[in-house]
Amino acid sequence: MKKPDPINEEYTFEDGLIVSSTDLKGIITYANRRFCKISGYTKDELVGKNHNIVRHPDMPKKIFKEMWDTIKQGKEWNGIIKNLRRDGKYYWAYSHVTPIVNDDKITGYSAVRRPAFSTEVEENIPIYEDLLEKESK
Repeated sequence: MKKPDPINEEYTFEDGLIVSSTDLKGIITYANRRFCKISGYTKDELVGKNHNIVRHPDMPKKIFKEMWDTIKQGKEWNGIIKNLRRDGKYYWAYSHVTPIVNDDKITGYSAVRRPAFSTEVEENIPIYEDLLEKESK
């Protein structure tokens, strides 16, 4: 009997907000308890690591380029993200990323994520599949 592949198994969360902050290079400087619980990592395993520790391989690079281009300009970014848990399962989240500004200078970024609605996920899957197909050519 074939063992289930965790990367194809969804982990759902229905409440609470995932909150994290990073420095300018995407290194996690803060992770709330909800982020730890949903991602399956401890705070010590997250803080000091690049935020892409939870990046799922099904996420198109173009989405993250768009996000970085937007937040580096001092603007807010919103999007649906498929993340990868420590145990290999994935979860979908609606992400709102904002620059952290001190003395008129961007010093980091803060992200607040909630569970993505199934309609949001269904809307984005074909777009992401198309982007991934174009990336692989």
